[in-house]
Amino acid sequence: MQFMVIETFRNQDAQSVYRRFREKGRMLPEGLNFIESFVTADLSRCFQVMECEDITLLQRWVAQWSDLIGFEIVPVTAGKITGAALMAVSSAG
Repeated sequence: MQFMVIETFRNQDAQSVYRRFREKGRMLPEGLNFIESFVTADLSRCFQVMECEDITLLQRWVAQWSDLIGFEIVPVTAGKITGAALMAVSSAG
């Protein structure tokens, strides 16, 4: 399952987040996979796509960063997969 992880840097302190990242890496537990990330132009937020089958892996990862980052986590699927599912429903009805 894939998740859109919306990170808000506490106190807009991206430097602390990137410092920890340089020192310790992403600190992902085995089984949690990083897909891609995007950072806003003002350096206040980051959007990451992550993938795992066990949600507790995502929770464990969030706990390691929660002192520096606020998190919103949304389960997502690719638009083309959703489109295909909706087409199948439409043609079946």
